[in-house]
Amino acid sequence: MENQQIRLQKHLAVLGVGSRRKCEEYITAGLISVNGTVVTELGTKVDPANDKVTWDPQLVAAKAGRIRYIMLNKPAGIVTTCASHVSEPTILDLVKVPERIFPIGRLDKDTTGLIILTNDGLITHKLLHPSFGKEKEYEVVVDGHVTEARAAKIREGVNLFGEKTLPTKVEILGERKLKIILQEGKNRQVRRICQKVGLIVMKLKRTRMNRLWLDPKLKEGQWRDLTKTEVELLTNS
Repeated sequence: MENQQIRLQKHLAVLGVGSRRKCEEYITAGLISVNGTVVTELGTKVDPANDKVTWDPQLVAAKAGRIRYIMLNKPAGIVTTCASHVSEPTILDLVKVPERIFPIGRLDKDTTGLIILTNDGLITHKLLHPSFGKEKEYEVVVDGHVTEARAAKIREGVNLFGEKTLPTKVEILGERKLKIILQEGKNRQVRRICQKVGLIVMKLKRTRMNRLWLDPKLKEGQWRDLTKTEVELLTNS
C-alpha cells in the first residue's frame, strides 16, 4: 500500500497548529521543519504516518493560552531578557502576566522606549528579519556635532562586524540630535554606527516599530496590551 501524502499546511491544521491559512504563513516564514529540515515551499507534501513534522516552540507557547501583544515603555537600567538568573532588573519585573511572553528584539540596558512583548512566534519573525523591511525608528542624542557629512555616511551604510549595514534613513533634528530609521537590528547598531562617524550616543530612545508608535501617554516603566488595530499597524505594510 502506498503512503498517503497530504499537503503540509493541511497536516499542520489537523494537528491544531492553526488554521490552514495561518499554517501557510508559518511555512513561508521558515517556522516549520520536516524530518529536521526547514521547509518553506507551500507545495510540500508529507506522510503523516512516517514524516516527523515540528514547529518553532514559540508557536506552542502562543497556543498555550491567550495570545498577548504588549507595549512597554522601557526605562533605562532595565535589561531586555526573560532569563531568570539575571541579577539586574529585567523587563519581566515590569510586565507580569500569566502567559510566557518574550520581547520582539532587544534594547540595551541604557536604551529607552518601545518594546513589544508577545507569545506569538510568527510576528517576531516578520518584524525582525531584514527581508520583510520593517522599520525601527530611534531618537538619538549625541556628544559631538551633527553635520550633514556625518549623516550622509550613516545613510550610505558603515562596516560593522565585517559587513556593511543596510542604507539607513537619517534626519537631523538639531546640532546634537538625530532621527535614525533601521530595517535591520545588529547588536547595539545605532550606537556603533554613530561611533563610526565620530558621534557618541548619550541618549537613545526607540519610538516606532513598523507603523506602530510608542504611546505618548505611556510613562516609562508602564505597559498595556495592544488593540487589534495596533497589532495590524505593527505587522502590516
